[in-house]
Amino acid sequence: MNQAQQQNRLTECSSPYLRQHAGNPVNWQPWDEAALESARTGQRPILLSIGYSACHWCHVMAHESFEDPDIAEQMNRLFVCIKVDREERPDLDRIYQQAHQLLTQRGGGWPLTVFLTPDDHLPFFAGTYFPRDPRQGMPGFGQVLEQVAQAWNSQRESIREQNRRMQQALQRLSEAGTDAPDQVDDSPLQAARAALGAAFAPQHGGFGDAPKFPQPGALDFLLRRYARTGDREALHMACHTLRRMALGGINDQVGGGFARYSVDPWWMIPHFEKMLSDNGLLIALYTDAWQATGDTFYARIARETADWVLKEMRHVDGGFFSALDADSEGLEGRYYTWTPGEVERLLSEQEYRLVEQRFGLDDAANFEGRWHFHVYASLSELAKTLRTPKPQVEELLASARDKLYAARRRRVSPGRDDKILTAWNALTIRGLARCGRLLDQPELLDAAERATDFLHQALWDGRRLYASWADGQRGGQGFLDDAAYLLDALLELLRSRWRHRDLQLATALADALLEDFQAPEGGFYFTPEDHEALVQRPRPLMDDSLPAGNGVAARALQQLGLLVADSRYIEASARTVYAAWNAVNSVPEAHCSLLMALEEVLQPPKLVLLRGGGAQLEDWRKQAERYYAPGRHVYLLPEQQPLPPVLAAHVGEGDGPRAWVCEGNRCLPAVDNLEALLRLL
Repeated sequence: MNQAQQQNRLTECSSPYLRQHAGNPVNWQPWDEAALESARTGQRPILLSIGYSACHWCHVMAHESFEDPDIAEQMNRLFVCIKVDREERPDLDRIYQQAHQLLTQRGGGWPLTVFLTPDDHLPFFAGTYFPRDPRQGMPGFGQVLEQVAQAWNSQRESIREQNRRMQQALQRLSEAGTDAPDQVDDSPLQAARAALGAAFAPQHGGFGDAPKFPQPGALDFLLRRYARTGDREALHMACHTLRRMALGGINDQVGGGFARYSVDPWWMIPHFEKMLSDNGLLIALYTDAWQATGDTFYARIARETADWVLKEMRHVDGGFFSALDADSEGLEGRYYTWTPGEVERLLSEQEYRLVEQRFGLDDAANFEGRWHFHVYASLSELAKTLRTPKPQVEELLASARDKLYAARRRRVSPGRDDKILTAWNALTIRGLARCGRLLDQPELLDAAERATDFLHQALWDGRRLYASWADGQRGGQGFLDDAAYLLDALLELLRSRWRHRDLQLATALADALLEDFQAPEGGFYFTPEDHEALVQRPRPLMDDSLPAGNGVAARALQQLGLLVADSRYIEASARTVYAAWNAVNSVPEAHCSLLMALEEVLQPPKLVLLRGGGAQLEDWRKQAERYYAPGRHVYLLPEQQPLPPVLAAHVGEGDGPRAWVCEGNRCLPAVDNLEALLRLL
């Protein structure tokens, strides 16, 4: 069979992940009406496979099974086979991950393999990775296919009864937490702080044992606890974790950027895929850690991570790509690992002695006979050992890293998923804007603005936000996370550089959240009102690898409502927190995004509005933001740009710089000198 004959319907798709499977002998189809109708009319169950382009085990299962003609023949004969990119369709992934957990009583992951009934699309069997042949107690995928098909043919009524129970369970999950209390308090904030303290790993940071994920929501929550209450142990847990991660192999010590997670407790060996979303969140967190402590180590990591995003993940038009693969040349981590001989040939003798001790090249190999860089010695220790001044050690290390990075770029690079996701770009815009403003890096602010302009032009049609863009084509309609994250990013960008069109987009997104996503009892559904009907309409409250859209929306809506004096946004924020109260109290530490929204409902943020002529206003802003104060939002309102009526009426006209401090719906009289402003703060 020639290549042209082998192409399936995925060749028509814009997703790089789906196109990776276009040449499989499996008759893959995308999730669309044609594929679903084929299952209905033929009464064949659906084999739904969900993954993403940077997923190592997705590649393994593809090579073992989906490229195998015998397995493909079974799949094509017994099922309608549908492939989904979980990054393009997080709605489907969210539903069927929940269903997997209900069916198996275990957590899910990718690849996700789910078998659905052909008419109602409810799952009756689910798993994740299956090997082609039986091993280590796992059945072979061919066996699974035959047994699932046999169960469908012989136990159809039992399956339909199971599906009725599944539908009820999914419905209960989407309705969880809708009994709003009369009032809320800070008790879940205290409970979450205690739970995170109990789970904290004191030696290496993070929470729990391997695999170790960064958990940026928990770290953000702990930093905010410190800012609100002076809890120095919370500050230590957050900063120690961020430091150990930055020194570990989860952080690319040569090129910058963080991998998805560590497979060990020491942050040494990562699962080598790099996701834009993780790095966008971490840029902001490392910036906050620097502001909270004054330790320039955190500032350096924030800048290095931002530099990696700009160097390796930026589209020519300003948006940011989604991910880098874990594999290259068919091997996981091949691109990132070294032998001592390779390194020694690239560096001067002095540079090599430094790198050898810094990254453990004089110790045993730590990854499949090769060395993946993990910091073993601090720069101060190396300065003493090598009898070299610390500034010179820093220069030598920078020179060595540049040489190693240039050499590594000549290797076969990991695959890059070059679709642009609205939600992940928004997380990155927020991180770049915060880092650029607080660390005085104007090029990062420029990059944040360009990415915002790209999303505005390519993924916003004046009424609706779209979720993805690839090869000049935008994907389907946006989800809760797209609108909530972008609203949050726009507010951060407005605090960095006020642009009237960014405020206009922010208010349009807030209106879309209220009109298209809001649940009658409070909070927001994951899909808009006119979205394709699925077996569940999720209303996600719990954080996963990303912050819960309900928590981000609640916090951002209140901040926007206070800025433009729109009570609709403030009320929607409070209704979200109240509606989620019971769910939040059940496992507080799993709802950190909503806890941070609760914190701001209990104690609304303080607004500082700056306006007037003169360059000194920039110094006023820097002084107002000198210390870490997440409950304080400073806006510099330029006189040459239009303001919404409520702001224009409030700040008025006049000569010279002026500042207004507002708490809740009350603003103090204007002050016209920096000393008076700082006294108010």
